[in-house]
Amino acid sequence: MIVVRTWAVALTGLSGELIEVEADITQHRPDFRLIGMPDKALGEAVRRVTNACENSGLALPDRRLTVNLSPASLPKQGSGFDLAVALAALATDGRLDPASLARTVHIGELGLDGRVRAVAGVLPSVIAAVRSGRDRVVVPAANAEEARLVGGADVIAVRTLAEAARLHGAEIDDQVIDAIEPPEVRPSAPLAERDPGDLADVVGQPEAVDALLVAAAGGHHLMMSGPPGAGKTMLARRLPGILPELDDEAALEVASVRSLSGQAVSSLSRVPPFEAPHHSATLAALVGGGSRRASPGAIARASRGVLFIDEVAEAPRSLLDALRQPLEHGAISIHRAGFTARFPARFQLVLAMNPCPCGEFGVSGGTCTCSPADVRRYAGKISGPLRDRVDIDLRLQRVSHLGDDAGRRVSSADARARVAEARRRAAHRLAETPWRTNAEATGPWLRDGPHALTGPARRTLESALSRGLLTLRAHDRVLRVAWTIADLAQRPAPTAADVGRALFLKKGVSA
Repeated sequence: MIVVRTWAVALTGLSGELIEVEADITQHRPDFRLIGMPDKALGEAVRRVTNACENSGLALPDRRLTVNLSPASLPKQGSGFDLAVALAALATDGRLDPASLARTVHIGELGLDGRVRAVAGVLPSVIAAVRSGRDRVVVPAANAEEARLVGGADVIAVRTLAEAARLHGAEIDDQVIDAIEPPEVRPSAPLAERDPGDLADVVGQPEAVDALLVAAAGGHHLMMSGPPGAGKTMLARRLPGILPELDDEAALEVASVRSLSGQAVSSLSRVPPFEAPHHSATLAALVGGGSRRASPGAIARASRGVLFIDEVAEAPRSLLDALRQPLEHGAISIHRAGFTARFPARFQLVLAMNPCPCGEFGVSGGTCTCSPADVRRYAGKISGPLRDRVDIDLRLQRVSHLGDDAGRRVSSADARARVAEARRRAAHRLAETPWRTNAEATGPWLRDGPHALTGPARRTLESALSRGLLTLRAHDRVLRVAWTIADLAQRPAPTAADVGRALFLKKGVSA
């Protein structure tokens, strides 16, 4: 018999690689062997495939059957190879069209009765197939909507193994197919989106609202410290609502991460994601992980959006240190024996903390029960390197009076329009560079590039550096924020006042 070939996809992080599934039978004692570095779940495919074929009226040949997953050196995980293995095995005795199999990628898990069950990660798998030049993909019916989000893919949804076999030329009566109860396909709603609320709901915190606009316009990381009830969480949850909508590439990346996390995806959401892991979350929950298959954590799920950590001073130091690599590189790598999974991590970080363990330090009318050493120790839980990577360090106080500021509040719609215009100005200035927001620009380019500061603005910043108020990294972050303030004000370059405002947002001191 000739060797029969079809295709599947192995995912490592969001990256997928086509796997050639080749099957052959020989005149030896009946056996079924699966080779090519499968993990335990994939190794169990032999029993699932055997029973699924038998219960679909498609018994396997009564000879030695060998199925190889190539390249054999690449680790392969999960049950998404079942459908490809079953069809390649069935084709070894000539019942299926080898040419049809050879041009098709198959994704799906088999039930013992022949049903094709949904699997996680179908969206990035279809993207990988199309990028590798394979445009015909067979997927479980439950995953059809998310698979069809990929342009250029001919997606064929199947409910049972018998349906997939008939697609490749097997002679199967409708009665045989109908006799197998199809898997339940739940109607998939669009990805659940949190209502970010309206910025106009924020009362009595005009400086905090201005700082939030600066953070949104420049893509800057933000830390807020203040007593309970000052509005830190309220402000953080409204940040996604004033960010620009996601473009096609970003929306597809966000949906791919959600798909890999096992969430149903039926449409591309344009709202930037918002993730708020608890400060007691494990390191694996934040960065992702898994012994056999690396799953995305909160950092990857927040990519292209906002990662909010409340009560950050209560979080373990190891959790906060894990943020440093993705903040610098925009990606996070998870190393396991035999493979390295890489996930996107281009997020805006928002941190919130109380001023002391009891939360009343420096509060007008409040009574702090913490000793000075406790206050210093509490503030010192945020390491210097992490503070340096935060562009805006905002101090909040409780609202002491409501006043009559209804006419001066900024709605999310108005704020989003201002943010979009500021980002457009920044993108135009950065058009000849690989960056599109001020937060992405490097320090050397900002200091010595074609748009380097001159005159009073430059002297103001250099004075702060010479007085020891800033490290060089903090100097560059103040410079980025100053450019964002100028973009919001539609000025061609930062003034000394813009630099002073940026310095206040970073260090809480005047120039």
